[in-house]
Amino acid sequence: MTIERVFSQTTRIRVVAAVIERAGRHLVCQRPAHKRHGGLWEFPGGKLEPGETVLQGAHRELHEELGVEVTAVGRQLFSIHDPGSVFEIEFHETVITGTPTCLEHQALAWATIAEMSSMNLAPSDQAFVRFLTEQQSTGA
Repeated sequence: MTIERVFSQTTRIRVVAAVIERAGRHLVCQRPAHKRHGGLWEFPGGKLEPGETVLQGAHRELHEELGVEVTAVGRQLFSIHDPGSVFEIEFHETVITGTPTCLEHQALAWATIAEMSSMNLAPSDQAFVRFLTEQQSTGA
């Protein structure tokens, strides 16, 4: 049985990825070396617990990872099945208060879409940045 077939028979796990923008730059974080996609850059967030809303999950995850408070979660901008996993990554507009601090990540950066295009991003985050680039070029 192929790995894709196993995953297609498994319930997908929803993951919220927070799209936080300030002055035309987005917050991205470098994953810890010991985790899946270690050392790659990603939009912060994490797995939703059963019965948890996107707002609740984003609040919990960003507080744990960055020490910030989530004040709002907006519309879903993009969704993708993470290749080789059971994760369905949902990218949501997110508003925070506080200054992000690396509590779990190796580093963080505020980057433009163009800058993110040349960063070593996790696969799903790469797909999202390509989507943002296309949106920019079409003026959508």
